[in-house]
Amino acid sequence: MKRIPLVNTKQGSASVHRFSNGNTLPLMQVPFGMISFCPQTDEHLRWYYHPSHRSLMGVRITHQPSPWIGDHGAVCIMPQKSKPVLDCEDRWSGYRPEEAVLQPHYMKLRFLRSRCDMELTPTMRGAALRFAFDEEDNNFISFLSVKDRCFFSFDADKNILSGWTQQSCSGKPVNFRQYFVVRFDENCIDKNGTLISEGDKTSLCNAVDGENTAIHLKINGKTASAVLAISWIGYDMAMESIRRELDGKTFEEIKTDAENLWEDRLACVEIEAKDEKQNRTFYSCMYRAFLYPHRCDEVNAEGKTVHYCPADASVREGIRYTDNGFWDTFRTCYPFYSLVCPDEYAEMCRSFLRDYDECGWLPRWIAPGEVGCMPSTLVDAVLADACVKGILNKNEMRACMNAMIKHATTDAPESRYGRNGAESYCRLGYVPYDEQKESVNLTLDAAYGDFCIAQIAELLGEKEIEAAYRKRALNYKNIYDKETTFMRAKHTDGTFRPDFNPFKWGLDYTEGSAWQSTFAVQHDPEGFASLFGGTEGVLKKLDELFSTPPYYIDNAYNCEIHEMTEMAAVDFGQCAISNQPSFHFPYFFTLYGQPEKTAYWVERMCNEVFSYEDDGFPGDEDNGSMALWYIFSNLGLYPFCPGKAEYVKTKQLVKSAKINGKTFDPENFSTIIAHKDVI
Repeated sequence: MKRIPLVNTKQGSASVHRFSNGNTLPLMQVPFGMISFCPQTDEHLRWYYHPSHRSLMGVRITHQPSPWIGDHGAVCIMPQKSKPVLDCEDRWSGYRPEEAVLQPHYMKLRFLRSRCDMELTPTMRGAALRFAFDEEDNNFISFLSVKDRCFFSFDADKNILSGWTQQSCSGKPVNFRQYFVVRFDENCIDKNGTLISEGDKTSLCNAVDGENTAIHLKINGKTASAVLAISWIGYDMAMESIRRELDGKTFEEIKTDAENLWEDRLACVEIEAKDEKQNRTFYSCMYRAFLYPHRCDEVNAEGKTVHYCPADASVREGIRYTDNGFWDTFRTCYPFYSLVCPDEYAEMCRSFLRDYDECGWLPRWIAPGEVGCMPSTLVDAVLADACVKGILNKNEMRACMNAMIKHATTDAPESRYGRNGAESYCRLGYVPYDEQKESVNLTLDAAYGDFCIAQIAELLGEKEIEAAYRKRALNYKNIYDKETTFMRAKHTDGTFRPDFNPFKWGLDYTEGSAWQSTFAVQHDPEGFASLFGGTEGVLKKLDELFSTPPYYIDNAYNCEIHEMTEMAAVDFGQCAISNQPSFHFPYFFTLYGQPEKTAYWVERMCNEVFSYEDDGFPGDEDNGSMALWYIFSNLGLYPFCPGKAEYVKTKQLVKSAKINGKTFDPENFSTIIAHKDVI
């Protein structure tokens, strides 16, 4: 059975700055690939594709993990005719989006202005390209800078275009350059017809260097074929990737290879769906599950795997992954990888430990270097989950624990690294609001991270460390206000911030209010319940969460942010399933003995706000995290607390399922992974 036909790569891409239906892109790449391709329909640097647009500005080489993070290494490719230009407003071409082929492994676009069909199919670090114009004369293939300094040079004797771009939005990578090499088939390029653009000026030349630049290669006749590869190290490495991944293969063979890679990934979870919508939504989400994190390592001529280090621009040995924000992805992505691809999960963790070795801090949000976009160090949960599930060995566990203890106890010299407010937290047992913004979430996430350290210490037999961090893991209680029954920000002197309103967003809370933040205690549901007087009290609070209208006050943001709009757009009360912090809320009911309420809310959410359509998500999808919430929820289990080898069982929404060929039954989950009963 082929599953690629079930995938809509545009799922969630009908998004704008003010309202997210996913903020996704229809990416063509291999699973976890280093290079992706996407149609560019808008000149916006970040929101550059929308499925409703009927114009094209080319196909972008992209790595963008989120529009909020932005792209790096972006270059645009576009067929043009007669008078090729650089400026987006001058060069755009009409196209029919309903006729475009946008599959995980293959893209075909018709540029109406130049009357050209453009095809691409990817490899790990490159792609094969084909261009077919309707007419014989004055046909060009343009390579265009997206932003920042870019260099292009065409060697007419070798039919090779080489160049680099420094384009980067985030992450402060040191001396970052994305090199690229494009080798055309012999005799398909006119050796005397190459043009360059510098701004609005176009001239006959074979090389150009600067911002706002492009090179236009004139082709002989109607067709052209090429292979392309990128490198973050140099041209030789890009050529080595061409040799390893593309040489000796036809376009169709490369396409078949990419197709087989995707079919294998999609088939790792096989379902019997209840209807067409569920089937297509499930496999569209499965596609999104394997896009990120991106591999960003390369294989040199000696066969060694090496990577560019964004901390100091050195070349180091080993596999590296990037383009991931752990604040989002720890919740569902890595627990899923533990089930379906544990070997790759182990390599991902080793990559994150290499980042620690190379820059001194575990990653928080990397793209390609440390962005520090979101608070806290939720990579703690990614590493702890791998440890408790036996995915890492003891030496690696110890490396994880030592790295986690550093950021749990030491303030970093830059706010993008480590736990913000770590030393204050150690001194006071909470992060004070007069020292750090979003202090409530910093405190809650620090307590969870402490639990993760304790979990690894227990595995290593480090009893003193375990005891110390189990005690610290209860620090969430220090900011609970029994009068209001919410988690609240405290001053250094121990007093709560005055003028509290649970509907105020921001300031002390991350992308939410006290409603969305109070329940961020996945690691200690029994202790959390005790804050409300026990099971009956916490269930009453949960019912209140789901029944309170989705009011919000912009407060510290001084404007309405899209997460507010998205929460209010659906009828789930203050449970903002549109954003990751609410993902586990429905599953609390099962832990406290009311599984029927979990089943009710989860089924409603899956049916009402998820689909395979272009507007198929209730909020930012974020690197597979929301897609995998849907996958887990349909399978009938949820990784409530990464860092524990436990999953919460709930009603299975699909008729049946297999994981890696084994029949999957939530009632007998131990056949797949060691499982302990939840409370």
